[in-house]
Amino acid sequence: MTENQPLILIVDDNSINIDLLLNILKGEYRFGIAKNGAKALAYLDRNKPDLVLLDVMMPEIDGFEVCTKIKADPLHKDVEVIFITALSDAKYIAKGFEIGAVDYITKPFKSAEVKARVQTHMSLKKMKQALNDQNIILEDQVQNKTTELQEMFNATVGGMALMAESRDPYTAGHQHRVAQYASDIARNMKLPDDQVEAIRISGLLHDIGKIRTPVSLLNRPGKLFTAEWELIKTHPVVGYKILKQIPFPWPIAEIVYQHHERINGTGYPRGLKGDEILLEARILAVADVIEAISSHRPYRPALPIESALDEVKSQKGKLFDEMVVDSFLSASGRITPKMPADAEPVRIEPAEETEMSPAEHSIRRIHARN
Repeated sequence: MTENQPLILIVDDNSINIDLLLNILKGEYRFGIAKNGAKALAYLDRNKPDLVLLDVMMPEIDGFEVCTKIKADPLHKDVEVIFITALSDAKYIAKGFEIGAVDYITKPFKSAEVKARVQTHMSLKKMKQALNDQNIILEDQVQNKTTELQEMFNATVGGMALMAESRDPYTAGHQHRVAQYASDIARNMKLPDDQVEAIRISGLLHDIGKIRTPVSLLNRPGKLFTAEWELIKTHPVVGYKILKQIPFPWPIAEIVYQHHERINGTGYPRGLKGDEILLEARILAVADVIEAISSHRPYRPALPIESALDEVKSQKGKLFDEMVVDSFLSASGRITPKMPADAEPVRIEPAEETEMSPAEHSIRRIHARN
């Protein structure tokens, strides 16, 4: 007898029945013995058998109650139970199956039947355990592969963001900071993790369309003419065209397409308004403006965080979604970017040659080319 042999617990108040079962099954299994239900449960507190041969008719605690307790115990609910009984009435057999038994053996015992039923359930248990072990291995492999794919995905997205930012040293890190701010706002709004991830990825890629914008326009310290400003305003469209062919699990291309749309319809490129704009894009719009105002640019120094707060407050419900602005304001203490202590507000005015509507002027001032 070795520790590798399956362990069977025989529970019967009749010693003769116990001896018969031991003689029939000896040599192939290890055994535990209990002569009543209480001792059977006490044995299970110390051991975990592979199979329980359980007598139905016992004093004090009968087999049905013992089986019910076994199946109710998380540590032992997967232990197979075979009833041994002289009761041949179908209602008793059905009750045994209902409470979790896998089989029954009738008395008086027939050696071949006992061996066959026990061996069958031992084999099934081994197969179930092997399948479970294989599933664990497969889950680990899938998890490892998923982790590798996620790392590759993040590296690719990060590389695309870096590619766009590398053309303009003044906006280095802009997309990453916008992604962080937008994610923080989304989490503060209690959005699902999957939606937060969509917002993070969109933030990393929202300015990818500027790859087609001349660098001379992006970092020029002076003012822009109307035609130049219109060229910069094409970057959401370009970004959408670049991203729409990539099979993201989220509408990344559409979010990027909409990140300059405004609640009152004065945004670009399609003049969407209100709920026509995706929530993710509305969140990105606030994060983008906050980062743009609070960061240094060649045409103006970084502004104090108070300027960013005042801007989104003043345009709440007009340019920016009220719920998103409220979420940012309530979380601003946790996501406030570092500001130069001596930064002074600078108003960006259009060139004299430029003719802009009030809405366009507001957009130009707020975004400062971002």
